[in-house]
Amino acid sequence: MLSFETKSEAETKGLARKLAQHLVGREIICLIGELGSGKTTFVQGLAEGLGIMLPIVSPTFTLVREYFGRLPLFHVDAYRLSGLTPDEVQQQIGLWEYIERGGVVVIEWADLIAGALPPERLDVLFSHTSDGRLLKFEPHGQVYEQLLARLAEGG
Repeated sequence: MLSFETKSEAETKGLARKLAQHLVGREIICLIGELGSGKTTFVQGLAEGLGIMLPIVSPTFTLVREYFGRLPLFHVDAYRLSGLTPDEVQQQIGLWEYIERGGVVVIEWADLIAGALPPERLDVLFSHTSDGRLLKFEPHGQVYEQLLARLAEGG
């Protein structure tokens, strides 16, 4: 696990931009945290790092928004999928199809569809601190362990 504390939205976006530099496609990044903890801000920074210039907004009512930059970014909001079975989640958003398209799949509220998530993925847990946010990166699988090692090396 790798942890970072950010003290502003700009720092949260900056951390996500650094992560984006190391993405090659087919990554699944699962964002977990309470409302207002920085999940969408993180996705905005990730998009900037992928060269996406469009405004990034939460896809709450459309479930998935697609953006195109250096890599495609598929931004999923699982909040409204809570309580569905893994098969029902697949029917609603076609998660595996997005992964197969070779982009980066980012899922907000991923904990609400835990049973539908692939075993290999990167979880990012967001929490509030007294003066900012704490982001804990938890890799599941060797690809994500290597990704975090590159991020930890500072660039």
